[in-house]
Amino acid sequence: MPNILLNLPPAFHNAECLTSAIKRLHGLGTLRQTSHNTPEEIADDLAWADAVFMWAWPALDDKLLADCAPIQFIGHIDMSQRMARAELGANIPVSLSKAGWSPAVAEMALTLILASLRRTSNHHAAAWRGEEKWVDAITLPLDADPYERELTGLTVGIVGLGQVGQRLASFLIPFEVDLHVVDPYVHDDVISRYNGRRVELDAMIAACDVIVLCAAANEGTSRLFNAKRIAALRPGAVFVNVARAMLVDNDALIERLKQGNLFAALDVFEHEPLEKDSPLRNLPNAYLSPHRAGGLHGSIRRVIEFLIDDYEALLAGRDRRHALVADRIAALDEY
Repeated sequence: MPNILLNLPPAFHNAECLTSAIKRLHGLGTLRQTSHNTPEEIADDLAWADAVFMWAWPALDDKLLADCAPIQFIGHIDMSQRMARAELGANIPVSLSKAGWSPAVAEMALTLILASLRRTSNHHAAAWRGEEKWVDAITLPLDADPYERELTGLTVGIVGLGQVGQRLASFLIPFEVDLHVVDPYVHDDVISRYNGRRVELDAMIAACDVIVLCAAANEGTSRLFNAKRIAALRPGAVFVNVARAMLVDNDALIERLKQGNLFAALDVFEHEPLEKDSPLRNLPNAYLSPHRAGGLHGSIRRVIEFLIDDYEALLAGRDRRHALVADRIAALDEY
């Protein structure tokens, strides 16, 4: 029976949503459950293991892998470009299950779009205070907020049409949006599948009522939305980030939000938890979510079970659905 190392944060090992997944691993070999955070901590257990299941840390580099007996399989929830190159370079079969987060993250992106356009958080807060504004047939539409809008028919941009971006694009089809896509890696036929069109980023900024960031964090996307591009966002635009904070010049975003003619819906931040004195907390046009897009029981169960499915496929000599291949490395976070 193979030796199987499951290295995840402590709470994962006792999570009820993972009971069946952990039971499956017990049935596949001798299971050792750990929560190592550094290469030094994991080294001995890595040398023992035939198969490894882990998130993105500790980083497994060339030296650490060379010091181990041949590993039959490594399954990652997420990983950096550097780690992917090291593991594939060691000829280890690697599977990556981060696509398992995509349903929940895409749902959150759609939620943030609709909440920003329809001002649902504002209406909810006003109702709690007893200050809600009811529709008045006499004054409508003169007293309607012009920034409260339908999603239907708007021009929407998605930056990064990976698993999350594609799932979101599929959600947008019934809204009949004019979909613009920025992604240097995705094929044109994938964009066409969602009735979208490829555009340059600056053209997207000039045209779109809603822009959603779904891209990986790497050298090519760092501060992709710099001060100049944030200033160029259309008045009244909705700017959603469910990707990584490093894609945005956050100081410039705050300054633009202070002008009052932009709406931002953010699930990721430069510093997490967000500082108590962050200006974002006092901006009525900033909708904030504490990095909750993907972390649901269903997502957590899915990302582990995807990896177990792939390990079982490897043992049975079948193709792995979530196998990492070299041409996918560029779409990973660099760090």
